[in-house]
Amino acid sequence: MDIQIRKCTLDDLPLLQTIATETYNETYSHLNTPENMNDYLENAFNSTQLKKELSNESSTFLFLYTNEVLAGYLKVNEGEAQTFEVGENALEIERIYVKEKFHDRGLGKTLLKKGFEIAKEKDKSELWLGVWQKNTNAVAFHKSMGFEVKGEYSFFIGDEEETNYIMVKSLK
Repeated sequence: MDIQIRKCTLDDLPLLQTIATETYNETYSHLNTPENMNDYLENAFNSTQLKKELSNESSTFLFLYTNEVLAGYLKVNEGEAQTFEVGENALEIERIYVKEKFHDRGLGKTLLKKGFEIAKEKDKSELWLGVWQKNTNAVAFHKSMGFEVKGEYSFFIGDEEETNYIMVKSLK
């Protein structure tokens, strides 16, 4: 299996919007009402919002291709782009998604390892991410990769309040 990872640019905006919407919907639609999912997808992944995120120098989006087919993506944040200040010298993985048809091929682990590499290149002492507590597969996966639950925060999908765990891995 040929795997390539490349940085997204503003020229990739339509492709980013497609994969972000598709993977989020695949991951969470069964846990939410259609109205709440549509509301979230329209707000989080509209072209204006994604262009703003892509233009932020403290955020990086990466596409993962397998055999020249876009299979997933990763978004990391540092500094003021982070969702929360978890640590003085931390890097956030805000999004890590793989299309459903590419699951169980180790691609999520590949993206996570890329996050580790970026954090080490930037000399960060911690890597963290938010994981919806109802996404038990993701919670278990991140625990198996050395992350620990260090806190939680509220997250809204439409009018429904959910809880995300803050999961942290020390890199030092």
